[in-house]
Amino acid sequence: MASTTGIPPRSEAPVARVLGSLLGRAFAVGQQLRHPRPIHPRGVVLSGHVRWIPDAVPSGIAWIDRGSERPVPVVARVSRSIGLPAPLPDIIGLALRVDTGGEPADIELASTGWTVPARFVLLPHRRAERARFSTLFPYRGERGPVLVGARTRAGRPPATDPREAAPDDDVTWSLTLGHATAVGTWHPFAVVDLREDTDQNDAGLRFDAVRRPLPGSRAYAWVRAARQPSYARVQPDDGEVRMPR
Repeated sequence: MASTTGIPPRSEAPVARVLGSLLGRAFAVGQQLRHPRPIHPRGVVLSGHVRWIPDAVPSGIAWIDRGSERPVPVVARVSRSIGLPAPLPDIIGLALRVDTGGEPADIELASTGWTVPARFVLLPHRRAERARFSTLFPYRGERGPVLVGARTRAGRPPATDPREAAPDDDVTWSLTLGHATAVGTWHPFAVVDLREDTDQNDAGLRFDAVRRPLPGSRAYAWVRAARQPSYARVQPDDGEVRMPR
């Protein structure tokens, strides 16, 4: 029987483990062909701040709901999943590392649809600013599953490949962050403003939303089973954890 919460029942956990094993093997082969990143091989590093929207609808995740009166630092990476050159369409990835007042937390987003069921489908785009992003897999919050999404408010990233970034292209990419249940309406809760960080490169910069979850959330067992084998193949446990500034 299908779940009405958007969470696979326990009987589907073996399916997630099989999927995780298959993805892990695929990533291992991909890493041999394209080392060290089989996907998202090149990315542009950005930095900026997250600003909370007052009186936002609560999500059940403490980091989202408590917010901050001051802007919170963030480090980001925008990239093409397959690595196809622009202007060819590709699945766009956007990873954020946010300051939580303690250990940093990661949010991993990919270009998807916005409505149901398209928010669970990866969609290619030619330009990152025209894409809508979601976490694809839900967080486990106090009230159940929570997706995080992002869409452009203004501006654009300088590029999705550092080789294509113009040295004098000083532009801000502003996005609205929102949360939703698996089948519910998106609720905006923050704005993130990003600019290219030319003082940093993406060597050694690895994101993992399961190992570094948002405070007040955790990963469902089936999410961990489906995604972590492939992450373990390509990301060392002692990888660099670059703090937002």
